Amino acid sequence: MARRRNGPGSRHGRDRRAAVVHAHGGRARFTGQSPAAAVVGGGLAGVAAATGLAERGVRVTLYESGPDLGGRLAGWPTRLADGSTVTMSRGFHAFFRQYYNLRGLLRRVDPGLGSLTPLPDYPLRHSSGLHDSFARVPRTPPLSALGFVALSPTFGVRDLARMSPRAALPLLDVRVPEVYEQLDGVSAHDFLARIRFPEAAHHLAFEVFSRSFFADPRELSAAELVLMFHIYFLGSSEGLLFDVPAEPFPTALWDPLRGYLERHGVSVRTSTSVRQVRPQPDGGLDVTTDQDTTRCDALVLALDGAGLRQVVAASPELGDSDWRARIDQLRTAPPFLVSRLWLDRPMAPDRPGFLGTSGYGPLDNVSVLDRWEGEAARWARRTGGSVLELHAYAVSPDADRGAVQAEAVRQLHRIYPETSRARVVDERHEWRADCPMFPVGGYRDRPSVRSPDPAVTVAGDLVRTGLPVALMERAVTSGFLAANAHLERWGVRGQTLWTVPRTGRSLPLRGLAALGG
Repeated sequence: MARRRNGPGSRHGRDRRAAVVHAHGGRARFTGQSPAAAVVGGGLAGVAAATGLAERGVRVTLYESGPDLGGRLAGWPTRLADGSTVTMSRGFHAFFRQYYNLRGLLRRVDPGLGSLTPLPDYPLRHSSGLHDSFARVPRTPPLSALGFVALSPTFGVRDLARMSPRAALPLLDVRVPEVYEQLDGVSAHDFLARIRFPEAAHHLAFEVFSRSFFADPRELSAAELVLMFHIYFLGSSEGLLFDVPAEPFPTALWDPLRGYLERHGVSVRTSTSVRQVRPQPDGGLDVTTDQDTTRCDALVLALDGAGLRQVVAASPELGDSDWRARIDQLRTAPPFLVSRLWLDRPMAPDRPGFLGTSGYGPLDNVSVLDRWEGEAARWARRTGGSVLELHAYAVSPDADRGAVQAEAVRQLHRIYPETSRARVVDERHEWRADCPMFPVGGYRDRPSVRSPDPAVTVAGDLVRTGLPVALMERAVTSGFLAANAHLERWGVRGQTLWTVPRTGRSLPLRGLAALGG
């Protein structure tokens, strides 16, 4: 178990067996005249890339099409019917303790990570009445997986006897990128069927996790699901508990990070969309927005899939034909819904801050924000009410959105009956469809950090990094890797990174996995 210096919040320290990703060497930073870099996209990946470059003395311009930084973690003010001004966002995000590079980015502005607060559990509930919890599951592998099996009501002796041990062996020694060679051609649903994973556990646990990729398990690559199993169960002693921001995203994350970037000389240009990029004979690039065209020596494309496709399509001289074709084939996950409800009465005191759900129609999870977010808690104290958030993932593009919203609320009433008696003071419903899809067989067509042009790198959670990272951590890690690729060209030292171990932690389990090879 990793040593902790600051108690149960796990804000300091890291798994003692975490893997270091050494950066290239070189001089400490630029002095005097330095190159100019453009970073396109102001989410986690873009901010990480801008941070890695600016800290080494590069002159950075960060372009963000929205009014503020944040990307898919952005927040914005909204005025409620009762006159309150509050912050709306695209929904709940779990800051898992394996997200070493994300936490390293946040420590630039919050060394003790006081802006994060731990939630005591990751509870799961199925409409059949089954519940699962991770609060009492040991964190150190292989006890983590064994403890989950022993404590979970979805596993029984007969279930274990029916499983196919040989088919499950890849779970015991996950290696990146080899896991994609083994399992990218299989869906998450079919892989679980192949190993005869218990049906109840399939629905309650793994389906909840796979839908965190905004995808139906029948569409999701099994390699991504198995990688997630490694990150949270057998590859890390950090476990499945997580932290959440104690205030809305702008307050907790983006305002401090923007100040940090500007103190390092970054020109942050929000409400500015990059329309086209043109490579120049001298190796530089012209970056064109609606306002102007600016020359840079290096470019980081830290956009979502649709934004990346749009910029590349409008920039016919960028990259080569194969790279451009693979960018054009990137898929976006189905739409998802975030509904936030401000209610006139409190929730029952035993309701958790976060609950993952399965079997409740479109509803995938419920958050009681006033249990952990300061702004929501202040509103609840002032009004005597509560603030809830509902998520529905992988919604059919053809679905009646109003009906989905209404059904999610109806299912909420089933889960927490006291909400059926509450008056809705106000509500907001956000529909988005801009998350990457990791389909069966799609890994080889995803871009890597480096492009055919050494002056151009790509960052984001859609990028292949060759490392055991996912979701927000993949975004931040790829951003730092994109910065490192440019710094290496210039002979300047890069950012050292960390991940969970890149192979299975347990030698005996690795030996068992080899039997299936």
